Amino acid sequence: MLVTLKQILNKANKENYAVGAFNINNMEVTQAIINAAVSQKSPVILQTSQGALEYAGRDYLKALAYTAAKQKVPVVLHLDHGRDLEIIKKCINAGWTGIMYDGSHLAFEENIKNTAKVVKWAHAKGIGVEGELGTIGGAEEKIIAREIIYTDPDAAVEFVKKTKVDALAIAIGTSHGAYKFEGSGRLDLHLLKTIKQRLNMPLVLHGASGVPAWLVTQAVRYGAQLGKPEGVPDDQIIHAVEYGINKVNTDTDIRLAFDAAVRKFVAEKPEDFDPRHILLPARELIQKVVEHRMQVFGSNGKA
Repeated sequence: MLVTLKQILNKANKENYAVGAFNINNMEVTQAIINAAVSQKSPVILQTSQGALEYAGRDYLKALAYTAAKQKVPVVLHLDHGRDLEIIKKCINAGWTGIMYDGSHLAFEENIKNTAKVVKWAHAKGIGVEGELGTIGGAEEKIIAREIIYTDPDAAVEFVKKTKVDALAIAIGTSHGAYKFEGSGRLDLHLLKTIKQRLNMPLVLHGASGVPAWLVTQAVRYGAQLGKPEGVPDDQIIHAVEYGINKVNTDTDIRLAFDAAVRKFVAEKPEDFDPRHILLPARELIQKVVEHRMQVFGSNGKA
């Protein structure tokens, strides 16, 4: 069932768990995520980046998400890292039920101004809005930040008061992509706890993929050249949820699962050129990865 970002995150905030937000680009990925949600009896957020909208088209992605939302689990169709105000307007009018406006690259006052504008548009249609304060490192599609700027608690209080956002993405040490840390990952959980106590609202963790070693090993075994990627360990995610994170973004893990499964099939069955046969293992492996994430977030059984 299709619900709003505010509905799904307010419940998570009240009951102290996190909802997984997974990026979709095509049918198989969408099916894998919703199959995992049904299997785990978990709410889920289907995210579309601006890059995904350019790749697949707004109408196609909406159709996939709305079809997925016919299952008996809460589903949000969410715009991830929206920076283009015209694209944001189109998604609001097209039926997205969550919007993230990313003004983290702007000066503080300009971020407030633009975020408040998006909130006004979205709230008029009952749509929840996620804002972002501070920057996380790494690169994801067109979102590039070379350094991490940790979220300041005082600034966060002012930002939320002036924008009236329904959720806030904060920077506590994560980064986009597969190369998040040099060595083992460590989040600033004390900062998270402080911000949560000051705001008492849904908080969001971006750049939070786990990049599991077994998945990397499979991809590399069949030809991927990945170097030494480092994700956020499960125990760190569990503690982050315990201290107040209610939405956890995951994209890199999905890409790795897709890549690992397709590479394995093509290598082992080079004579098979049926795209359905090639993509089926990817759908199955992504579902396995997403189910594990939902268990880590504590959203299983919360639908």
